[in-house]
Amino acid sequence: MSEFLNVNEIKEKVSLLNLLNKLGFAAQKVSGSEHFFLSMLREEYTASLCVNDKLGVWYDHGAAGVSGIKSGSIIDFGLAYWYPASFPEVLKKIVEYAGVPLEKSHDIPAVYAERKTALKSSTYQINSISETITNPAINAYLNMRGIGSVAAGHLYELHYSILDSKNKSRNYFASGWPNENGGWEVRNKYFKGCLGHKGMSFLQGAANRLAVFEGFYDFMSWKVENPKDPASTLILNSLSFLQSAKARAKQFASIEIYFDHDRAGMLGSEEFAADVAGSVDCAFKYEGFKDYNEKLTAGLSASKKSLDKPMIFSAENGFGR
Repeated sequence: MSEFLNVNEIKEKVSLLNLLNKLGFAAQKVSGSEHFFLSMLREEYTASLCVNDKLGVWYDHGAAGVSGIKSGSIIDFGLAYWYPASFPEVLKKIVEYAGVPLEKSHDIPAVYAERKTALKSSTYQINSISETITNPAINAYLNMRGIGSVAAGHLYELHYSILDSKNKSRNYFASGWPNENGGWEVRNKYFKGCLGHKGMSFLQGAANRLAVFEGFYDFMSWKVENPKDPASTLILNSLSFLQSAKARAKQFASIEIYFDHDRAGMLGSEEFAADVAGSVDCAFKYEGFKDYNEKLTAGLSASKKSLDKPMIFSAENGFGR
């Protein structure tokens, strides 16, 4: 018989707040015994994942992620956070990160065995991953966003299927990039999300310089304008990883921050610059636009309008615009 960790002992001895802190997350707001976090299970800009450490429960007020779990105990959180890891793997990860010594037993309540089955029924499947993007719709979308020229070596073509609420498999395709937690961030014209566990994406470059972005398309927009810049790059994929990103950035002497021109992005930039020595807010490079990619696509649109103007003949100057 396989040996498993005691579920009840984990729930009694391991604090979810302590686990979240060990994972690099910090509460954005505290109200009594309730601590509100930017959800690390999905992308959001307003802290809506609530943890009541006194009761040992949590609840994500937003839509559930791919795991389908949005509330429960520390065990439920682990199942959602490390989805689609197996139940025993999740228990081991909780103990490993929390650093709390526990005895081992064969105690696994039936409710969690049932939950594991439920997770399998609401899963996704990646059918193919290609380093070369050949799908016309994906290429058209990337070109529309102005990043088609730098897609090679950074973006992949993913074909995947997801079971809907009626247990029917639906097929999708998108551009995608891997994160460091084994998940795939995917995006197409109609959808932006993550397959598997969310995480940051890191690209090794210069040892002393780091460029930090909220999203991968903003990083690629920067790459269009700075094709030979050797800086290492860190893409958060979600501002919920701000604390982890700050910890990672401290090993670099010079850090450039490229966050969105919205309230969450500006607050994140301000916090980053205040907490990490050598950080500079570089959002001024796309002043007047929400993010780097919006600036890039606006430039493309302006160029297209210019090219679309009718040709006018001038006796003095020949053909001109």
